[in-house]
Amino acid sequence: MTASSPRTRLIGFVCIVASATGFGAMPIFAKLAYAEGVDLPSMLFLRFALAGLLMAVVMTARAMPWPRGSNLLALVAMGGIGYLGESFCYFAALQYATAGLTALLLYLYPAIVTVLTAILARRRLTLLRLLSVAAALFGTGLAVGGSLEGSVLGILFGVAAALIYSVYILVGERVAPVAGAMPSATVIMLSAATVYGLIVLWRGPAFPDSPLAWAAVGGIALLSTVVAIITFFAGMARLGAADAATLSTLEPVVTVVLAAIFLGEAIGGWQIAGGAIILTAVIVLARSGEATQ
Repeated sequence: MTASSPRTRLIGFVCIVASATGFGAMPIFAKLAYAEGVDLPSMLFLRFALAGLLMAVVMTARAMPWPRGSNLLALVAMGGIGYLGESFCYFAALQYATAGLTALLLYLYPAIVTVLTAILARRRLTLLRLLSVAAALFGTGLAVGGSLEGSVLGILFGVAAALIYSVYILVGERVAPVAGAMPSATVIMLSAATVYGLIVLWRGPAFPDSPLAWAAVGGIALLSTVVAIITFFAGMARLGAADAATLSTLEPVVTVVLAAIFLGEAIGGWQIAGGAIILTAVIVLARSGEATQ
């Protein structure tokens, strides 16, 4: 275990903020796409296909090497199995639980990643890190707001989504530094696109048929996928999986703010309080300078 320099942690912090901004904007783009008649499988296929093709072109132009061997297989599994499993469990949870409870269950992943990292890497859990994770989780509960009701099945699907995403992050922490952020993201995107492409072929496509729909899908592919995934891997390489996951709880804060700006959704006092708690936890972690793996 070696201590990260303040500059390294600052760069990692900026990368995760950029990633959280990209992922946080995705629900806004998705609502616009849904309103224009684009269904979920078609949207996800276009998201990963457009992003993957763009990254593949960039890799080819820059003569970047593609991952090979076990790293390639791990990345293919992350895209074709990890993303598919997480998204299936998440959207299945929405059928049996409220959106607020589903979002809160998904954001259990920072705590899960922190605990698994401590167990697998034999990393000491400091009081500061534990308090930061707990505060971020509590703040997320306030920020998502709404009713927190759901059946046992909905809760199980929500927890499963968090567990799958946690494993995805931990695998990425080991593979991405070796393969590189851009090659890793490219393989993951293309693998996910392949699986969702098969689903679209089976169900039939519902592709965008208006400029606004294509703009929304383009935003998802570029900002909420290319930028978000690459900056997440880059930030995780500098901060470690546990801190990167905790800092990513900025995502619901970004979503709430953007929804208020672009969709006219109201921001309540509890959401403001939750956002303030999350930001406090993020600032504490960013300034902590603790050792990272």
